[in-house]
Amino acid sequence: MTNEAPHAYDVITMGRVSVDIYPQQTGPLEDVSTFSKSVGGSATNVAIAAARHGADAAVITRTGNDPFGRYIARTLPEFGVANGFVATVDGLNTPVAFCEIFPPDDFPLYFYRAPKAPDLMITAKSLPLHAIERARIFWTTVTGLSEEPSRSAHHTAFEARSAALRNSTSDTELHTVLDLDYRSVFWSSPEAATREVAVALEHATVAVGNREECEVAVGETDPVRAADALLERGVQIAIVKQGPKGVLAKTRDEFVEFRPHHIDVVNGLGSGDGFGGALTHGLLQGWGLERTLAFANAAGAIVATRFECSTAMPTSDEIEQFIQSNPAEGTNHTNDTSTEEKVDA
Repeated sequence: MTNEAPHAYDVITMGRVSVDIYPQQTGPLEDVSTFSKSVGGSATNVAIAAARHGADAAVITRTGNDPFGRYIARTLPEFGVANGFVATVDGLNTPVAFCEIFPPDDFPLYFYRAPKAPDLMITAKSLPLHAIERARIFWTTVTGLSEEPSRSAHHTAFEARSAALRNSTSDTELHTVLDLDYRSVFWSSPEAATREVAVALEHATVAVGNREECEVAVGETDPVRAADALLERGVQIAIVKQGPKGVLAKTRDEFVEFRPHHIDVVNGLGSGDGFGGALTHGLLQGWGLERTLAFANAAGAIVATRFECSTAMPTSDEIEQFIQSNPAEGTNHTNDTSTEEKVDA
């Protein structure tokens, strides 16, 4: 792996990768007879989703030196994601994740990452800092902060990225996105995650999370108060996903919310990553908050109607067609300073 990039990527994500093992039947895993596999892991899925919209995307991650690791390295370019920042870690296995499917709203995940996942072995010394500094969007998740040496590597990346943003003379806006993606199984305690998120938020321009993740991040579950708390930490855009109640986003002078699309849910896993890839597309295109949120909201809905995650990520055309056929109620409270009273928490 090289520390130099030949060009500036549109999107670079950093963090978790796995091979997802999907049951071909719904119900308890003990009753399932056949499975399929696909590339997974939140950071990797977001890169794949971004590439579906035409972004020049790459992922910084680690796999084991094993058949699953070779499968990931081979498959990423087929999705349009550069694998030049994917390396192997000897002695560790590529993680696998199993899910159970109980539509419409129960999709338990079982992570097999012991004794340690290779993607938590990313070191500061191994980072392609030049590529991170130049990317139009740098996307990370809270999981990468859960253990060393990945934690220190993320802090190094954040510092380099923030310096690059301060010194940027680019005509295009650059963003650092923090996916709050908190999963308790990866942490010793919620308090440990809160401490790490506080540092990461100092470097983020965009924060994305659901209500439970916002509680860990900023101590708020009310979606409006959570968004306000994230803005107070310094981000430019705060996005709070509310599941069956939809999604909202706030900047310092705008508040937009969308109700969910009415769909038949097949598998809710991966919806957030589809949302993330679509969010990066809106940011790259320079769209306004309302259009970006509508686009991302629709992308998440589409993924929920499909069986797997990475293979389910929609194209831009599919999303536009879906929006036309399945409109979602949206509200824009531009320059409204009394929004808290208008939102059903």
